[in-house]
Amino acid sequence: NPKYIEVARPATANTNIEQRRVNVAPMKKREVLRDLIRSEDVSTGIIFCNRKTTVRELNKSLKRHGFRSGEIHGDIDQAARLRELDAFKTGEINLLVASDVAARGLDIKGVSHVFNFDVPWHPDDYVHRIGRTGRAGQKGIAITLFTPDDAEAIANIEKLTGQSIPRRAPMAAGAPEREGGRSERPRRDRRAAEPTEPSAR
Repeated sequence: NPKYIEVARPATANTNIEQRRVNVAPMKKREVLRDLIRSEDVSTGIIFCNRKTTVRELNKSLKRHGFRSGEIHGDIDQAARLRELDAFKTGEINLLVASDVAARGLDIKGVSHVFNFDVPWHPDDYVHRIGRTGRAGQKGIAITLFTPDDAEAIANIEKLTGQSIPRRAPMAAGAPEREGGRSERPRRDRRAAEPTEPSAR
């Protein structure tokens, strides 16, 4: 008469993690992500992308806009990966752009936010990604950028986890930026607007 003890159902998201999804146009993903990072009071955050090229391009873009970010993905050797992780743990950088190589087995205390810049292709990867926050009884926030092309992937994630990911109103993206990373209200003069960034995909 064996007893079966289950700590948590497979593919169950931590109840300490507040999940949200933000609808966004594909061409505005970087801009909306920057606005979210500013508005969410992010102490430390991991930003997940599906492709290594996207990780590199997004990290460069964040640095250009004054954010303290680093990157880890499969093309980085172990020594360089450890250096980036150490910089993240010590606070030298507070944002880590990562591919799914970092989603499994990465245990860093105090990660306040996880951002899914790309909705993961496999629904179980979503659970592993957002599990990088809300650890050891702490609260965490997981925000997923959602484009029209991601409808099926989101439906598969919600089916797997048995949870609906609450939808948050999209950010008012497109505001010209001041020095120091703050934004102003958009002007009506189109010449004052920033040029549209190329897609990170």
